[in-house]
Amino acid sequence: MTTALITHNDCLDHVSTPGHPECVERLSVILQALEGEEFKKLMRLDASLATDEQLLLVHSRDHIENIKNKIPIDGIAMIDGDTYLSSGSENAARRAAGAMCDAIDLVMNGDVDNAFCAVRPPGHHAEPGHAMGFCIFNSVAIGAIYARHKYFCHRVAIIDFDVHHGNGTQTVAANTKGLFYGSTHQSPLYPGTGHVHDSGKGVIVNVPLAAGSGSNAFRKSFDQRIILELDNFQPDLIIISAGFDAHAFDPLADLNLDIDDYYYATRQLMAVAKTHAKGRIVSSLEGGYNLSIIGECAKAHVSALMNH
Repeated sequence: MTTALITHNDCLDHVSTPGHPECVERLSVILQALEGEEFKKLMRLDASLATDEQLLLVHSRDHIENIKNKIPIDGIAMIDGDTYLSSGSENAARRAAGAMCDAIDLVMNGDVDNAFCAVRPPGHHAEPGHAMGFCIFNSVAIGAIYARHKYFCHRVAIIDFDVHHGNGTQTVAANTKGLFYGSTHQSPLYPGTGHVHDSGKGVIVNVPLAAGSGSNAFRKSFDQRIILELDNFQPDLIIISAGFDAHAFDPLADLNLDIDDYYYATRQLMAVAKTHAKGRIVSSLEGGYNLSIIGECAKAHVSALMNH
């Protein structure tokens, strides 16, 4: 099984203020972890810069121009209390979205079986009209619409196991027939969205979990809600918002998952992809803020993608 690892050094140029959890080291730790012997067979590729045309699949022109205009020459410009821009942030965010489109090209053309985009900033909180929650452009949503437009994928699923609900991704799915958005997330927690009864033009499956839920509750809910509904949806392509901040040691939440849960969830999604989508999966990094554990979580996720 061939797995692509798509990244770019530009993603290291999105530089945070000291102490900000969404820091450069998040990505460097993951990339170092994926240098091990067991990952030598990865197809390693540089991400393209997403074009305006690709960004406009999801985002308003005003939002794209607003980001361009707010990029500082030096220092940090804050968009809100959580979300920042440095001189390299626009290119980093474009690489993150471009990586998704590159990965979809590779998977849909049969060049690889699946792909992991090791990129930052994350994307799933970014709404069509504005950035928020550390996120500038919504890479996974852009990828989903890109797959529908370029490859005529009628049923694209986005599965989000980040500890925070992907409000921006749900907004896109709720307004797009043929998209599936499934999320497991801690609730109550930022951004306060992701309710069980949310619905829209697309299929919305939210699984809010209480703080301290742990592995058993996560796996049971993942199987009985996400996997069951996803199997019924019969996706042509599965996209994963791979956030690792539900781990027990993450400083921003308390869902108490362990490393094996990421392997397990990935394998469950691969089984559905094998049945309905010719095995096609594209994954992109979202959250995960404990630098001592995020590399191990990413290794478990990528190991699952690489194994039959």
